[in-house]
Amino acid sequence: MPARSLYEELSTIPDPRGLQGRIHPLPAVLGLVAVAVLMGRTGLQGIARFGRQYGTPLAHARGFRSGQTPSASTRSRTLRRIDPQQLEAALGRWITGPLDPAGPAHVVPDGQCRPGSRDGDVPGQHRVAAYAPHAAAVLGQVRVDAKTNEHTAALALLGVVPVGGAVFAGDAMFGPRDVAAAVVDGRGHYVRVAKDNQPGLVADIEAGLGFEDTARGLAAATSP
Repeated sequence: MPARSLYEELSTIPDPRGLQGRIHPLPAVLGLVAVAVLMGRTGLQGIARFGRQYGTPLAHARGFRSGQTPSASTRSRTLRRIDPQQLEAALGRWITGPLDPAGPAHVVPDGQCRPGSRDGDVPGQHRVAAYAPHAAAVLGQVRVDAKTNEHTAALALLGVVPVGGAVFAGDAMFGPRDVAAAVVDGRGHYVRVAKDNQPGLVADIEAGLGFEDTARGLAAATSP
Protein backbone atom coordinates (compact mmCIF):
# COMPACT_ATOMS: atom_id res chain seq x y z
CA MET A 1 0.00 0.00 0.00
CA PRO A 2 1.49 3.40 -0.96
CA ALA A 3 2.21 5.87 1.79
CA ARG A 4 -0.61 8.30 2.49
CA SER A 5 -0.11 12.04 2.35
CA LEU A 6 -0.26 14.27 5.42
CA TYR A 7 -3.60 15.66 4.24
CA GLU A 8 -5.03 12.14 3.91
CA GLU A 9 -3.91 11.21 7.42
CA LEU A 10 -5.30 14.44 8.89
CA SER A 11 -8.61 13.65 7.18
CA THR A 12 -8.97 10.60 9.44
CA ILE A 13 -9.28 12.78 12.58
CA PRO A 14 -12.93 13.15 13.63
CA ASP A 15 -14.22 16.71 13.41
CA PRO A 16 -15.39 17.80 16.90
CA ARG A 17 -17.19 20.91 15.60
CA GLY A 18 -20.90 21.23 15.01
CA LEU A 19 -22.22 21.29 11.45
CA GLN A 20 -22.84 25.04 11.61
CA GLY A 21 -19.29 25.71 12.82
CA ARG A 22 -17.52 23.97 9.96
CA ILE A 23 -16.68 27.01 7.86
CA HIS A 24 -13.21 25.68 7.10
CA PRO A 25 -12.46 21.98 6.47
CA LEU A 26 -10.67 20.46 9.45
CA PRO A 27 -7.87 18.83 7.37
CA ALA A 28 -7.19 22.22 5.77
CA VAL A 29 -6.91 23.92 9.19
CA LEU A 30 -4.62 21.23 10.58
CA GLY A 31 -2.60 21.09 7.38
CA LEU A 32 -1.98 24.83 7.46
CA VAL A 33 -0.83 24.59 11.08
CA ALA A 34 1.57 21.78 10.16
CA VAL A 35 3.07 23.68 7.23
CA ALA A 36 3.39 26.88 9.28
CA VAL A 37 5.11 25.04 12.15
CA LEU A 38 7.54 23.43 9.69
CA MET A 39 8.29 26.95 8.43
CA GLY A 40 9.17 28.09 11.95
CA ARG A 41 5.88 29.65 13.12
CA THR A 42 5.13 28.45 16.63
CA GLY A 43 2.35 30.73 17.90
CA LEU A 44 -1.24 31.15 16.75
CA GLN A 45 -0.64 34.74 15.67
CA GLY A 46 2.41 33.70 13.68
CA ILE A 47 0.46 30.90 11.97
CA ALA A 48 -2.34 33.34 11.12
CA ARG A 49 0.15 35.78 9.60
CA PHE A 50 1.69 32.91 7.65
CA GLY A 51 -1.69 32.13 6.09
CA ARG A 52 -2.31 35.76 5.17
CA GLN A 53 1.23 36.18 3.85
CA TYR A 54 0.83 33.50 1.19
CA GLY A 55 -2.82 34.32 0.55
CA THR A 56 -5.18 32.59 -1.86
CA PRO A 57 -2.69 30.22 -3.57
CA LEU A 58 -1.75 28.63 -0.25
CA ALA A 59 -5.37 28.53 0.92
CA HIS A 60 -6.50 26.67 -2.20
CA ALA A 61 -3.48 24.35 -2.08
CA ARG A 62 -4.33 23.40 1.51
CA GLY A 63 -7.96 22.65 0.70
CA PHE A 64 -9.78 25.77 1.94
CA ARG A 65 -13.02 26.40 0.08
CA SER A 66 -12.43 30.15 -0.05
CA GLY A 67 -9.27 32.11 -0.55
CA GLN A 68 -9.12 33.12 3.10
CA THR A 69 -7.45 31.20 5.91
CA PRO A 70 -8.90 31.22 9.46
CA SER A 71 -7.98 33.82 12.05
CA ALA A 72 -5.93 33.06 15.15
CA SER A 73 -9.03 32.97 17.38
CA THR A 74 -10.89 30.59 15.07
CA ARG A 75 -7.87 28.32 14.86
CA SER A 76 -7.47 28.42 18.65
CA ARG A 77 -11.06 27.29 19.23
CA THR A 78 -10.63 24.46 16.74
CA LEU A 79 -7.31 23.19 18.06
CA ARG A 80 -8.54 23.15 21.67
CA ARG A 81 -11.23 20.65 20.70
CA ILE A 82 -8.94 18.23 18.85
CA ASP A 83 -8.11 14.96 20.60
CA PRO A 84 -4.29 15.05 21.05
CA GLN A 85 -3.97 11.26 20.88
CA GLN A 86 -5.83 11.08 17.58
CA LEU A 87 -3.63 13.84 16.18
CA GLU A 88 -0.47 12.09 17.39
CA ALA A 89 -1.63 8.82 15.82
CA ALA A 90 -2.30 10.49 12.46
CA LEU A 91 1.10 12.19 12.44
CA GLY A 92 2.77 8.93 13.45
CA ARG A 93 1.15 7.05 10.56
CA TRP A 94 2.26 9.77 8.15
CA ILE A 95 5.86 9.61 9.37
CA THR A 96 6.11 5.81 9.39
CA GLY A 97 4.20 5.31 6.14
CA PRO A 98 7.22 5.65 3.78
CA LEU A 99 9.44 3.46 5.99
CA ASP A 100 10.21 -0.12 5.02
CA PRO A 101 8.16 -2.27 7.43
CA ALA A 102 10.49 -5.23 6.85
CA GLY A 103 13.66 -3.31 7.67
CA PRO A 104 15.11 -2.95 11.16
CA ALA A 105 14.18 0.24 12.96
CA HIS A 106 16.18 1.92 15.69
CA VAL A 107 13.93 3.74 18.16
CA VAL A 108 15.23 5.91 20.98
CA PRO A 109 12.69 6.67 23.74
CA ASP A 110 13.56 9.68 25.84
CA GLY A 111 11.87 12.07 28.23
CA GLN A 112 12.31 15.81 28.13
CA CYS A 113 10.67 19.03 29.25
CA ARG A 114 9.33 21.24 26.50
CA PRO A 115 11.50 24.39 26.27
CA GLY A 116 9.70 27.54 27.36
CA SER A 117 6.70 25.66 28.76
CA ARG A 118 7.41 26.55 32.39
CA ASP A 119 5.52 29.61 33.61
CA GLY A 120 6.50 30.82 37.09
CA ASP A 121 5.41 28.23 39.63
CA VAL A 122 3.65 26.21 36.94
CA PRO A 123 5.92 23.30 35.95
CA GLY A 124 6.88 22.76 32.34
CA GLN A 125 5.24 20.22 30.06
CA HIS A 126 7.12 16.95 30.28
CA ARG A 127 6.84 14.37 27.51
CA VAL A 128 8.23 10.97 26.64
CA ALA A 129 8.91 10.64 22.93
CA ALA A 130 10.05 7.85 20.60
CA TYR A 131 12.64 9.20 18.15
CA ALA A 132 13.64 7.25 15.02
CA PRO A 133 17.15 8.31 13.89
CA HIS A 134 16.78 6.63 10.49
CA ALA A 135 13.70 8.75 9.77
CA ALA A 136 14.96 11.83 11.66
CA ALA A 137 11.48 12.11 13.13
CA VAL A 138 9.48 11.52 16.30
CA LEU A 139 7.21 8.50 15.85
CA GLY A 140 5.04 9.36 18.83
CA GLN A 141 5.00 11.10 22.19
CA VAL A 142 3.05 10.87 25.42
CA ARG A 143 2.59 13.61 27.97
CA VAL A 144 3.77 12.98 31.53
CA ASP A 145 1.25 14.66 33.81
CA ALA A 146 1.37 15.23 37.53
CA LYS A 147 -0.28 11.87 38.33
CA THR A 148 2.13 9.70 36.34
CA ASN A 149 5.86 9.34 35.71
CA GLU A 150 8.18 8.44 32.85
CA HIS A 151 7.77 4.74 33.59
CA THR A 152 3.99 4.88 33.12
CA ALA A 153 4.36 7.12 30.08
CA ALA A 154 6.86 4.70 28.51
CA LEU A 155 4.30 1.89 28.76
CA ALA A 156 1.68 4.10 27.16
CA LEU A 157 4.13 5.09 24.42
CA LEU A 158 4.63 1.44 23.45
CA GLY A 159 0.91 1.30 22.71
CA VAL A 160 1.24 4.20 20.26
CA VAL A 161 4.35 3.47 18.20
CA PRO A 162 5.02 0.32 16.12
CA VAL A 163 7.04 -2.17 18.17
CA GLY A 164 7.41 -5.28 15.99
CA GLY A 165 10.92 -5.66 14.59
CA ALA A 166 12.16 -2.42 16.16
CA VAL A 167 15.14 -2.12 18.49
CA PHE A 168 14.45 0.19 21.45
CA ALA A 169 17.56 1.68 23.06
CA GLY A 170 16.68 3.59 26.19
CA ASP A 171 18.18 4.83 29.44
CA ALA A 172 17.03 4.10 32.99
CA MET A 173 13.46 5.00 31.99
CA PHE A 174 13.35 1.69 30.09
CA GLY A 175 14.80 -0.23 33.02
CA PRO A 176 11.62 -1.65 34.65
CA ARG A 177 10.86 -5.23 33.74
CA ASP A 178 7.28 -4.57 32.61
CA VAL A 179 8.54 -2.08 29.98
CA ALA A 180 11.04 -4.61 28.64
CA ALA A 181 8.33 -7.30 28.70
CA ALA A 182 6.00 -5.03 26.70
CA VAL A 183 8.68 -4.66 24.01
CA VAL A 184 9.22 -8.42 23.84
CA ASP A 185 5.46 -9.11 23.79
CA GLY A 186 5.19 -6.72 20.85
CA ARG A 187 7.87 -8.73 19.00
CA GLY A 188 10.46 -6.01 19.40
CA HIS A 189 13.94 -5.90 20.89
CA TYR A 190 15.59 -3.65 23.45
CA VAL A 191 19.06 -2.51 24.47
CA ARG A 192 19.11 -1.44 28.09
CA VAL A 193 21.70 0.84 29.69
CA ALA A 194 22.76 -0.11 33.22
CA LYS A 195 24.19 2.76 35.27
CA ASP A 196 25.74 3.10 38.69
CA ASN A 197 22.37 3.96 40.20
CA GLN A 198 21.44 0.28 39.66
CA PRO A 199 24.37 -1.42 41.45
CA GLY A 200 22.65 -4.79 41.75
CA LEU A 201 22.01 -5.03 38.04
CA VAL A 202 25.53 -3.86 37.20
CA ALA A 203 26.99 -6.49 39.54
CA ASP A 204 24.87 -9.23 37.93
CA ILE A 205 25.99 -8.20 34.45
CA GLU A 206 29.65 -8.12 35.47
CA ALA A 207 29.32 -11.55 37.13
CA GLY A 208 27.63 -12.99 34.07
CA LEU A 209 30.27 -11.66 31.72
CA GLY A 210 33.02 -12.89 34.04
CA PHE A 211 31.50 -16.36 34.09
CA GLU A 212 31.39 -16.44 30.29
CA ASP A 213 35.03 -15.35 30.07
CA THR A 214 36.05 -18.06 32.54
CA ALA A 215 34.07 -20.71 30.68
CA ARG A 216 35.64 -19.76 27.37
CA GLY A 217 39.13 -19.84 28.95
CA LEU A 218 38.57 -23.34 30.37
CA ALA A 219 37.18 -24.56 27.08
CA ALA A 220 40.23 -23.24 25.23
CA ALA A 221 42.63 -24.83 27.75
CA THR A 222 41.01 -28.28 27.64
CA SER A 223 40.06 -28.35 23.98
CA PRO A 224 41.50 -31.35 22.08
